[in-house]
Amino acid sequence: MISEVNEMHDVQPAIRSIQSFLLDRQTADGSWRFCLESSPMTDSHMIILLRTLGIDDEDLIEKLTGHIASKQQDNGAWKLYPDEKQGHLSTTIDCYYALLFSGRFTKNDPKMTLARSFIRENGGLTKANMLTKLTTALTGQYQWPAHFIVPVELTLLHPSFPLSFYDFVGYARVHLAPIMICADRKYVTKLPYTPDLSDLYTVTPIAPGVYPHLMLEDFAREGQSFLSSIHDYVQKLPFLPGQLHELALRRLEQYILARIEPDGTLYNYSTSTYFMIFALLARGYPPTDPIILKAVQGLKASVCQTDAGVHLQLATSAVWDTALLSYTLQRSGLSSVHPAIQKANRYLRSKQQTTYGDWKIRNPGASPGGWGFSDYNTMNPDIDDTTAALRALHSYSQRDGSTQAAWKRGLDWVLSMQNDDGGWPAFEKNTDSPLIRRLPIEGADTVSTDPSSADLTGRTLEFLGSYASLKLSDPRVDKAVRWLLAHQEADGSWYGRWGISFIYGTWAAITGMRAVGVSADHPAIQKAAQWLIKQQNADGGWGESCQSDEKKKYVPLGASTPSQTAWAVDTLIAVFPEPPSSLTHGILFLTRNLGRQDWTSTYPTGGGRPGGTYFAYHSYQWIWPLLALSQYRQKFSGT
Repeated sequence: MISEVNEMHDVQPAIRSIQSFLLDRQTADGSWRFCLESSPMTDSHMIILLRTLGIDDEDLIEKLTGHIASKQQDNGAWKLYPDEKQGHLSTTIDCYYALLFSGRFTKNDPKMTLARSFIRENGGLTKANMLTKLTTALTGQYQWPAHFIVPVELTLLHPSFPLSFYDFVGYARVHLAPIMICADRKYVTKLPYTPDLSDLYTVTPIAPGVYPHLMLEDFAREGQSFLSSIHDYVQKLPFLPGQLHELALRRLEQYILARIEPDGTLYNYSTSTYFMIFALLARGYPPTDPIILKAVQGLKASVCQTDAGVHLQLATSAVWDTALLSYTLQRSGLSSVHPAIQKANRYLRSKQQTTYGDWKIRNPGASPGGWGFSDYNTMNPDIDDTTAALRALHSYSQRDGSTQAAWKRGLDWVLSMQNDDGGWPAFEKNTDSPLIRRLPIEGADTVSTDPSSADLTGRTLEFLGSYASLKLSDPRVDKAVRWLLAHQEADGSWYGRWGISFIYGTWAAITGMRAVGVSADHPAIQKAAQWLIKQQNADGGWGESCQSDEKKKYVPLGASTPSQTAWAVDTLIAVFPEPPSSLTHGILFLTRNLGRQDWTSTYPTGGGRPGGTYFAYHSYQWIWPLLALSQYRQKFSGT
């Protein structure tokens, strides 16, 4: 027992080890560029896109094919996360289609036979999700509906209308806009070598080669009726309905073109860029158009190297990783004038956004000052990246006037983005229309709006309390704390939207409330801490399954992950004046498993699209343990 206590207190070797690893990984421009890994869907998209455009980059296709093939399970399926039961139907269809498109596999290959059997046994192509059906519709393997669920005329409505295009959050809009164009045109590009997926259907065709429509029919009717009435109204106008329809299409096209980032991608998301290219083709752009070719180059630049090959990142995370690492390394003892921190902070200063993005629509009185997630984000800032950058820049801002001015602009922007209900969104203020959430669109209730969340609200409070000296006496802080208390789960936890899931939300909520002055003895905090302690694994760590995000209730992983253990440890540090045994064992887990390389170190603990996208941040196994160990050392070791 004595040796365990001594090891617990001697966290400095582990801290130095992580510092050394991270300093060696910093790039020449001061950033850190770790891979952001998600499912093979993006790799599949890239192969399908290259083949459709006639771009014969065989080296890239070979590497992407190898990565996809390496992820196939023994039953023929592909998974979103390791403990997913059986496999994920839509991801399996995407991968099956891409491997056939690559030309490296045929339908008779044993692995393809297994994949096809899994697909058919789980309902076939008609049971796939919307994104998979869209890809297959665009390439002639699925029938477009007579009318897409969101009419293009929606873009003609002013944002002040009860329902408008801008009631969707920005990351939804940049996906929806190109999809709306493609669906309206019923665009198809089918080549002689496009694989035939007719054997993935398990239903009888309506007519030869015609299968049930893209969208299911058993939709909620309230929002559907409203959207349909927009289209019907335009069609019944006695003047120029065709011209208004074309105007709506042009407006969508201009919306897309205005949001292309300097690297050619649409908001730096590979998925929106993929659909953008098809939308431009549908609008008559040739495959060799400079806009399309630059978009392809932007996608290629987003490919990262993994142990299993190369992977197309859904988004690059250089700003997020650099902000977190600069801040965490400073918490671990590096000075704000350390050369690595100086380089990182110069990089971060260069990424502060100065343009007015779509966030301005519902926040007209604010000035720019936020940061985005990716290297090339110039118009889509978010709250979490902004507070992360401001944490990183805080110390140096105390000694440098220009940095102080930039820091103040960022703080002002964050404060201006607080929702009317007291919480904070991720990207856009007051973008939580109940009409949008009830629309018959897959994911409308989870990814189409941007409501306040416990993780964003908690993280913002932690920043405001620790770095802006705002406490409960401030009305904005008090309102946010009240929002958090009102949204605590019955078992004491909080659900986190952008991390997995209840451990993440509980960490953010507790550390945020403690930073602004809520007592550790507050019943809500004590209840949450006891809930968290109950979830600890026998090895001293914590681990939560992505199934929690799908089921919206806590599901243990059955193993411990570095990031989730660090979140739990940091939570307990914030609550207890002396380390309880649960905290001791958590610290021991982190120090004893530092740098461990197995499936738990790359388990996806980042949230994206519930049931559709989860992220394995390759940086997380270093960032969060370093933060937790540093926080522990400062509070309990006095250094």
